[in-house]
Amino acid sequence: MKIDIHSHILPREWPDLKQKYGYGGWIHMQHTSKDEAKMMKDGNVFRVVQSNCWNPEVRLKEMDQSGVTVQVLSTVPVMFSYWAKPQDTLDLSRFLNDDLAALVRRYPKRFVGLGTLPMQSPDLAVEEMHRCVKELGFPGVQIGSHINQWDLNSPELFPIYKAAEELNCSLFVHPWDMPMDGRMSKYWLPWLVGMPAETTTAICNMIMGGIFETFPKLKVCFAHGGGAFPFTIGRITHGFNVRPDLCAVDNKESPQKYLGSFYTDSLVHDPKALGLLIDVIGKEKVMLGTDYPFPLGEHNPGLLIESMENFDIKIKDKLLADNALSFLGLDRSKFE
Repeated sequence: MKIDIHSHILPREWPDLKQKYGYGGWIHMQHTSKDEAKMMKDGNVFRVVQSNCWNPEVRLKEMDQSGVTVQVLSTVPVMFSYWAKPQDTLDLSRFLNDDLAALVRRYPKRFVGLGTLPMQSPDLAVEEMHRCVKELGFPGVQIGSHINQWDLNSPELFPIYKAAEELNCSLFVHPWDMPMDGRMSKYWLPWLVGMPAETTTAICNMIMGGIFETFPKLKVCFAHGGGAFPFTIGRITHGFNVRPDLCAVDNKESPQKYLGSFYTDSLVHDPKALGLLIDVIGKEKVMLGTDYPFPLGEHNPGLLIESMENFDIKIKDKLLADNALSFLGLDRSKFE
């Protein structure tokens, strides 16, 4: 069994949000052919996507070809829309979540849904989280690596973490809203360098901000193998030890304490990096994740895990499926 914890999906179409809400900044889908569409933002092309981004039949065919049993589906992060008026983001979130829930109901053995929330309004986010879990049957939600000026240690977000604990709602943290201009404007650096930095920042904020200490039952997974965190944990811990006046402001516990307290996906593209990831995060806490259907994803799902000669079958099964079932609180029999 292969469960892909990290895959993105969009509805085939949605209303003109600029017209609906009365201001710009929204993503609009412009279909250019049966198999391709442009994601447009204020008249500019944000990204070109193919039909596997919205067509479940195409997606299922590609899953079968690559041996993926189940995809855990979440929206494309640009759709988070945390910058917008909260009620408008709630409205969009409900649309995206309802569309995703309908797809999961059609193919319950192949797809699992992660909802999206209006995180800039914690009250509305908690309200929609309850709906995602209790009405739509989602085991979790996807959130961004920061919410406007709030990092993930911000006290404003604590009600969301509390609700997630109470609902047993897993959180999948995805980097987004990276610096795009200046020194980051060339060479695809926002995706190659900015995203790993975003994820590392999110992990450090949750550790040093005491989130895992305050909410010990919280289940959190960070995308892209935890970004640069596994490689820099030594530096982070050393900094914590030599400058506690700067690092231990909100949490006196060493960052080392929390290794094994959170999950990452396996999307690191390199066997040495995957070996390090398992050593740092733990063999119980890393899950297959591909970032399907985008170019930076793993194009042969699970191949890197399967290629690791020093991983026995038991470890490979954990990485390919068992850890995801644990993270999501689901039983294997649901998909057999």
